[in-house]
Amino acid sequence: MRNPWFCISLLTLFFSLLTHNSLAALTNVSSNQTLTGDQTLLSKGEIFELGFFKPGNTSNYYIGIWYKKVTIQTIVWVANRDNPVSDKNTATLTISGGNLVLLDGSSNQVWSTNITSPRSDSVVVAVLNDTGNLVLKPNDASASDSDYLWQSFDHQTDTFLPGGKIKLDNKTKKPQYLTSWKNNQDPATGLFSLELDPKGSNSYLILWNKSEEYWTSGAWNGQIFSLVPEMRLNYIYNFSFVMNENESYFTYSMYNSSIMSRFVMDVSGQIKQFSWLEKTQQWNLFWSQPRQQCEVYAFCGAFGSCTENSMPYCNCLPGFEPKSPSDWNLVDYSGGCERKTMLQCENLNPSNGDKD
Repeated sequence: MRNPWFCISLLTLFFSLLTHNSLAALTNVSSNQTLTGDQTLLSKGEIFELGFFKPGNTSNYYIGIWYKKVTIQTIVWVANRDNPVSDKNTATLTISGGNLVLLDGSSNQVWSTNITSPRSDSVVVAVLNDTGNLVLKPNDASASDSDYLWQSFDHQTDTFLPGGKIKLDNKTKKPQYLTSWKNNQDPATGLFSLELDPKGSNSYLILWNKSEEYWTSGAWNGQIFSLVPEMRLNYIYNFSFVMNENESYFTYSMYNSSIMSRFVMDVSGQIKQFSWLEKTQQWNLFWSQPRQQCEVYAFCGAFGSCTENSMPYCNCLPGFEPKSPSDWNLVDYSGGCERKTMLQCENLNPSNGDKD
């Protein structure tokens, strides 16, 4: 009779290897290699990682990119920000129709790179670069490193990484937006966005709901944007502004490439530049604009008041209360306030209320 403990040991080893392989990080996503569950895609130098994440206490899952070695998970890009999936174990990120696509458990397409002239599945591959740029490129050794069919740097969400661009198409006058999350636990498209002025002033604008301008960087003077004097402290960042007949864009790099930094269109309605401090294991705020929170347009919503030297910044006017307390707890005050008691003429029963 065989030793039962030997059999159990073999089974344990088998399942251990199976689990290890299923969780092993991928180097690319191709037609025969999909990403699902707890699998992740690593950049070559293991600086960035891509996979499913669940923000805060929500039950929704998203495909995102974060820093591999930063102890605080910091999301820098989200694929399906407005279309979450409910189960990461049945959803898959794969190549289909020549595009990188996210499918839910019923094989419905949730998100796609949406290339209009795709190539066959077998000749394209998705790779995550050490810059944090997710690229779809030809699966061909002869293809150059910059021969991209699609790249996430052209479809940024709320974070602008070194080497990326916030650009304006000078032919169509179509700007590229950097747009905030809805709140701290919801990466859906928020109310605040940054764009390069399509009127050609060579300045950046922050807009509320892509309609109300409440901040401008001032024009580029060759070294800095005129209304952002903090940019003179460029011992960390190497800023540059490029303009040609096809596009205009602002970009930056790090003098010390080992420093991790990110530029964010924050849920506060402010743009913020952070750098990672290894010693304290936290993000350091380098600068933010507008400088005062209460300068952000409609930050506290209807019937809300903003006070700069108090926390929280927003409170309701007397006789009013938050319209959505749960949103206020997530630092999303955009819903504003509503009356605690309806006016008589607001009563739904005409017999109990006064006519207008």
